[in-house]
Order: sequence, then structure tokens, then C-alpha cells
Amino acid sequence: MTDTDDLMTIRAMCDAFEVTPRTLRFYEAKELLFPIREGQKRLFTRRDRARLKLILRGKRFGFSLEEIRQLLDLYDMGDQQQTQLTKTLEVARERLHSMEAQRDELNLAIGELKEQMDWVANVIASMKASDAAE
Repeated sequence: MTDTDDLMTIRAMCDAFEVTPRTLRFYEAKELLFPIREGQKRLFTRRDRARLKLILRGKRFGFSLEEIRQLLDLYDMGDQQQTQLTKTLEVARERLHSMEAQRDELNLAIGELKEQMDWVANVIASMKASDAAE
């Protein structure tokens, strides 16, 4: 495989990662991706693909782009990614705690909404029964 085989066009990236060209250009503008420019053509390297995969995963987990950037920037620390992995674990633990708290709040709200719906359904049934009895 040659170096050029490792390069992907913006269209190929869009197809591979199910994102739009605008998304890729946005991440490039935010300095999260660094494609090679040949005139108007953007060519994405294997490293860009790995970074995009991490960006999309981070977004799915609810990380801000700034948090994602900070984690990606730690890659080049020269310590075999130990700093990056340590910080990623720390941030992931914080995010998991936040997500679990949100889930608990959501479960509580769902329970309350179901109770309210049951109450309303009972009121409606009572009204219908009262109308039928008249």
C-alpha cells in the first residue's frame, strides 16, 4: 500500500463516516482535522480518519469540541499516549457520572409523567362513566 492509498477524498470520508462535507470543513476550521490541501481538493490521511473517529465518538458521549480538542492535542506529548489516556479516563469518568445523574433524573421524570397520565386517564374514565350513568 502506498502513501496515496492511505489518502481519502472528502467524498470518501463522508461516505465512510456518514458525515457531510460541511461537517468535515467545520472540523478543519476548528483545527480538529488537518487534511492535505491540493488546490481546492482535501485529502485526509489515516491520522485524520482516526481523529474523526475519536471526534464522533466524543460527540456521541456528549463531550464539547473544546474537550475533544484538548484530548486530541495530548496525543503528541511523547509519552506513548500515557498523558492522553490518563486525561481521557478522567474526563470519561466525569462524563459517565454526569450521564448517570441525567439518567436518574430522567427516570424520575418518566415515573412522574406516567403517574400523571394514569391520573388523567382515570379522571377521563370517571367522567365517561358519569356521563353514561345519566
